[in-house]
Amino acid sequence: MRLNHAANRLDARHFDTVVEMLRGELGFVELRRTARAVWLRQPGANVDLQFSRSETPGRDADKLRSQVSFLDEAPRAALERLAEWARGRGLAAEIGAYSDREFWLDLPEAFVDFVIEAMRPELADYPVKD
Repeated sequence: MRLNHAANRLDARHFDTVVEMLRGELGFVELRRTARAVWLRQPGANVDLQFSRSETPGRDADKLRSQVSFLDEAPRAALERLAEWARGRGLAAEIGAYSDREFWLDLPEAFVDFVIEAMRPELADYPVKD
């Protein structure tokens, strides 16, 4: 088997806003859309993201352990830009840190079971042996 995509849930009320953020701010391309889900790809990536609309009123209390993760030379600043974008559209945004090189963004009203993480590129420099 070969990895194709990972899926997370978005609150249905904010689904289109988050998709707009991913497309406009992070350059994602919409691959496919159904009534309840969207598949997105960032150019240059080889794994897609699927987001499904969720009507679940509760949120995962441990969602900081489930991330959609990005690499950036200035990860906190990158998340601050996304937070400002979201706040400008009426969404509350929270930023926190796992360490001095790994940060997270939560849009509590929109993200059901994950946060967006941004970390320094050297944290993903894994020595892979064939």
